[in-house]
Amino acid sequence: MPDFRAFCRPATTDPAEMALSPEESHHLVAVNRARAGDTVTAFDGRGTEWIATLIDADKRAARLRVRFTQKARPLPCAITLGQALPKSGAMDAIVRKATELGAARIVPLESERTQVHLDEDRSGRKIEKWQTASLEAAKQCGNPWLPEILPVQGVAAFLPAAAGFDLKLIASLQPGAKSLKDVLAAFKAAQGRPPRTALWLIGPEGDFTPAELSMAGSCGFEPITLGPLVLRCETAAVYALSVLSYELQSGSTA
Repeated sequence: MPDFRAFCRPATTDPAEMALSPEESHHLVAVNRARAGDTVTAFDGRGTEWIATLIDADKRAARLRVRFTQKARPLPCAITLGQALPKSGAMDAIVRKATELGAARIVPLESERTQVHLDEDRSGRKIEKWQTASLEAAKQCGNPWLPEILPVQGVAAFLPAAAGFDLKLIASLQPGAKSLKDVLAAFKAAQGRPPRTALWLIGPEGDFTPAELSMAGSCGFEPITLGPLVLRCETAAVYALSVLSYELQSGSTA
């Protein structure tokens, strides 16, 4: 049986029935071909899931009858990805992969070497597109949590304002960059626990400029090596999120 999933934020926390939006109805019934009587998992992107039965397979106004509710636990560390905007449509892929890897927040950044610059209207449209990409990824991978996607902002303004994180990391090819394992071990030794929040900064094509890297260091970011090879920015984002998630879930940092 297919695993049907649909996004919905009902007006009440304990609904008996749920009405899907026209977009979600079309996707569920016309695209995924769900039929009356099928089981559908509805989720709100905030960790709540409703296991329901499709009772009205209307492709414009589908309705679900809730059987039971379940609440997913968030990951032990809320990871924010600060991603300098890449060329072409690579940001769409990064958002999808970040959602699959459980990122709690995504911050699109304009850096000195960013080749994509968005005015307010284009920025708003891009954020809507990235939110759609994130939702599609969450449906596909079964993630009940949708990352918050913040407005596009400049690196120079973002760095000093990035406070309140247990860890602030920046991917770096510069000499002296540390290993993630060593930084996590030092944090646990000092704090007696693994980090609960982390911020990863990933640069654009050509990486951050020396001035941006210097500013990041003065704002408390640890330069972290992703290995000896120069990675494309979309590869670096996936690598960084994957290795941090792995290390946080491994016995060495538990």
